[in-house]
Amino acid sequence: MTNYFDEPVAATYDDDEGEMFDPRVIERTVDVLAELAGARPALELAVGTGRIALPLSRRGVPVSGIELSEAMAQRLRTKPGGDAVDVTLGDMTSTRVDGGFGLVYLVFNTISNLLTQDDQVACFCNAAAHLAPGGFFVVELSVPVLQKLPPGEVYRVFDHEESHLGFDEYDVVTQRMYSHHYRFDGTTYRRDSVPFRYIWPAELDLMARIAGMRPFARWADWERAPFTAQSPSHVSVWQLPG
Repeated sequence: MTNYFDEPVAATYDDDEGEMFDPRVIERTVDVLAELAGARPALELAVGTGRIALPLSRRGVPVSGIELSEAMAQRLRTKPGGDAVDVTLGDMTSTRVDGGFGLVYLVFNTISNLLTQDDQVACFCNAAAHLAPGGFFVVELSVPVLQKLPPGEVYRVFDHEESHLGFDEYDVVTQRMYSHHYRFDGTTYRRDSVPFRYIWPAELDLMARIAGMRPFARWADWERAPFTAQSPSHVSVWQLPG
């Protein structure tokens, strides 16, 4: 797995003003995760700078994390309460952490950073291997917008501002998607392109079945709104039998 979150990205990651850093979104996310964890510890795959892990830890849930980027993990460690989250550096498809967890979770589209179906299945298997019987695996992921693309079109603009142009490029043969960003700081433009592999909800359910888990819930958001054909994203939960 390639690390796209090295020092330059980590240095400004927490400056993002997008919805994912909205305190209300974080609070509701933590509400759901804390309820699923109960009195048992939780493990966050791709824990990053602790956007969710730190407030979940403050709720009294013991939280561990796996993170590929040393730069992201270092920023978590320096935050208040960061010493309470035990972070293991490594790939979320194979890195193991001691203990059995009541909850493993992977938020904000991060499973799409794994660029092959095999790696995504391996991530599900790794999550299941960390769960205690009856534990839950949670994934937050956008729904591909292919039904909004005209025939033959491959680009979808998601942000168009004076300082930023963002658009996704879809390859329907490989399920590969490239997120392109053009940023203007007043004098120069900078381009960043990051690859993803998009996944349909039904495909995720099959991955969970391969890993020995069964569907528990699927919502449109952290408010637990019903998931429909028009939902742009979903929060899916699978359970390890026990």
